[in-house]
Amino acid sequence: MKLTLVKKLSRTPHYNLLSPAAGAVSLALLLSLGVSPAHGEDSANGKIHHVLLISLDGMHSLDMANFIKGHPQSALAQLAATGVNYTAASTTKPSDSFPSMVGIVTGGTPAVTGIYYDDAYNRALSPPGSNCTTVGTAIDLKEGIDINPAAPDGGGGIDPAKLPLDPKKGCSPVYPHNLLRVNTIFEVIRGSKGGYTAYSEKRPSYDILNGPSGTGVADLYTPEIAFNATISDLTKTKAFDELRVISILNEIGGKDHSGTKTAPVPTIFGMNFQSLNAAKKISGTSGYTDHIGTPDALLADGLDYVDSALQRMVDALRSARLLDSTAIIVTAKHGETPLDPPRTIVLTTVIPNLLNGALGAGAVLKATEKSNAIIWLKNQSNTLAAANLIDNNRASTGVGQIFALESLKLLFPDPLVDPAVPDIIVTPGPGINYEPTLASATKAEHGGLGENETHVPLIVSNTYLKPARIQAPVNLTQIAPTILDMLRYDPNSLDAVRLEGTPVLPNITLKLGQGGSGN
Repeated sequence: MKLTLVKKLSRTPHYNLLSPAAGAVSLALLLSLGVSPAHGEDSANGKIHHVLLISLDGMHSLDMANFIKGHPQSALAQLAATGVNYTAASTTKPSDSFPSMVGIVTGGTPAVTGIYYDDAYNRALSPPGSNCTTVGTAIDLKEGIDINPAAPDGGGGIDPAKLPLDPKKGCSPVYPHNLLRVNTIFEVIRGSKGGYTAYSEKRPSYDILNGPSGTGVADLYTPEIAFNATISDLTKTKAFDELRVISILNEIGGKDHSGTKTAPVPTIFGMNFQSLNAAKKISGTSGYTDHIGTPDALLADGLDYVDSALQRMVDALRSARLLDSTAIIVTAKHGETPLDPPRTIVLTTVIPNLLNGALGAGAVLKATEKSNAIIWLKNQSNTLAAANLIDNNRASTGVGQIFALESLKLLFPDPLVDPAVPDIIVTPGPGINYEPTLASATKAEHGGLGENETHVPLIVSNTYLKPARIQAPVNLTQIAPTILDMLRYDPNSLDAVRLEGTPVLPNITLKLGQGGSGN
């Protein structure tokens, strides 16, 4: 589906977010950052020249609906009112940050991207430092591959000595971007027409956004969220998010993320927020006071911060006369579960101990357990026996549904053929998460296949778009071809779009004729 152009019958309403007082604050902020607002573009033809992609990690679609209802003058409410609001959007499965973010920027599910989790296993690669004498290794896409995880910049990035090795490529280190099997929107935009690309993420391992070429993002800013136990304190998390908000404001003003170098306003740029994710994890009730999603004080604080940050971005776009020519996409890489009580913990030792005890020590090569249990087995011929053991011990394992053998192959390639695919995925019963201790303070998790983790918000907003509220199911993988379509690139330039037939989001109708808001 291509972007639809229709004659505009009346002047397009624009964001009503900038009072005179707010405008003064915004301009003062821009000037204090060394940002010049003199980068306006003539957008009278209605064409979109930039896309700002925002992920509010941890936000459930219900959170967005409740916030907009209770805050009708908020930035999120205005973005929804001047754009297309997809209320039945879903993430990839699993809904971990890495497979979902990769899906957003490639258009592909894990079946073609090869990315299943930030804590995974690959049967074809060798462990760090092994000189490829053994094959099969855990894949760490977290702070463990930083030069110094305790430093705010990860000590300067990724330490190649901590990376897995590829026996088929001279035992060379495998960087995160080497794991990705399909190209990204950043590579397409930077390559075919020389567009400028930028993004701000939460740790150096988001090198993966560069795509297989390793060069997709011209200005990639990736401070380390694990620094100073950021995610355990909402104040720290908001400060971490603020680093990246400032990077966006710098880029809107024609600078790089640091604000120290002149750079083009990116064709595609954006960031993820961690404040909502942190608020739900820290809260003893996973962020809610009742069964209908009313936020508690922590989640309300996080929501208010995120909304104010979005308003500052919109204000900056307006001040720079870029608002009409920028499409703003707001979504979430994942939600969090549970939304409703009960909130029950099953220890992460239960399933591995069960399988290792019955099938032999070391039967489980890797078990990644949060809201689901994702399991790689040493002897794959034991898959049926392992699944039966889990199923026959439902009271202790917390199992709700098991994906293995043919049921798993309905979603993913055959794990006997593809070295990255897990052998078993266990989705637990309602309200159950896997934690290392029964006294765990974490009451909200993500990464699974369930409703609360996968049902997320999605808004595509621009002053030239015909507003709509779409309740038909869509997937976040459709964002990638939609971005290319809006920017007048070919969506079929994406490998995953060709492999999986990923369509452009429906009802993206651009109104042309009389010009926009003049910003």
